Amino acid sequence: MLDAISFALMIVSPNLALMGLGFYLQKMGKINTHFIDTASNIVFNFALPCLLFFSVIKNNVDYDEQLALIMAGVVTTFVLFFGAEAYAKIFIKQARDKGVFVQGVFRSNMAIISLSVATNAYGVAGTSVGAVYVGVITILCNVLAVITLSRTSSIKGLSVQSWDILIKIVKNPLIIALVSAFIYKALGLPLPPAPIAKTGELMANIALPLALICAGATLDVKSMLGLSGVSMQASIGRIVIAPLLAVGVGVAFALEPLQFGVLFLMVSGPAAAASYVMAKAMGGNDVLAANILGFTAVFGMIGMAVGMAWLRGLGWV
Repeated sequence: MLDAISFALMIVSPNLALMGLGFYLQKMGKINTHFIDTASNIVFNFALPCLLFFSVIKNNVDYDEQLALIMAGVVTTFVLFFGAEAYAKIFIKQARDKGVFVQGVFRSNMAIISLSVATNAYGVAGTSVGAVYVGVITILCNVLAVITLSRTSSIKGLSVQSWDILIKIVKNPLIIALVSAFIYKALGLPLPPAPIAKTGELMANIALPLALICAGATLDVKSMLGLSGVSMQASIGRIVIAPLLAVGVGVAFALEPLQFGVLFLMVSGPAAAASYVMAKAMGGNDVLAANILGFTAVFGMIGMAVGMAWLRGLGWV
């Protein structure tokens, strides 16, 4: 059991430390909003795509073998989505809160937090397998987010919103990088020349540390502690219900340890950072979205550590 606890602490403590550093630097005035916005832009458009692209082309991942993991992720996402929709219809009164609640429950921060923890846990294999998962499930999550938030948007109809999100998916740098990598692998092309590969590797190396520092710098303790009943319900769904469901689905699909661990980490991560931006843009309760994001950013990491220690003790991951 001590080995399981040590393993769990090892995979989440670097993330918490970097987020803590970002929080400290922001509070001390060492970095400001302009830096955070610029750095986040670099991570999203350049560093993270490099990380995903090179992690796929440099590792011999059998993508046919990842089909069970992808199906498990799709099932988990749909169960969380429709379960949260049913709960919101009965228990969430305000229309502006419903979609934000649903998004807070089913959508996790896969591309930054979960992928980083998967890398800490399993090395490059975790990054490669996690990248495949992120590529497919991110598309699904974006579509579902538009559907659930559309009830509060007074600006555009559902068809226009759907077209907008389709354009965003096609232009998303992470998805472009992953699709390019899959095509590259399918064509059996050799690795890029050394100067290009080294440049890509250097860019990839800054992706997760810089993203975590920016995530920590954007934490708002006041919003995090100012929880309403709805945000607490959504947070419980994200950091308790979602991980437990991931375990059940992982068992049902008989996933091997690496896949089981990746599924758990991808599903149990904090609420997605993009959930706040999308809620605000589509007329949802952005204050509620910020509260869910802040609370799960801290306590979701603790939940990931506890869950991985438990699963490690059972020998499932």
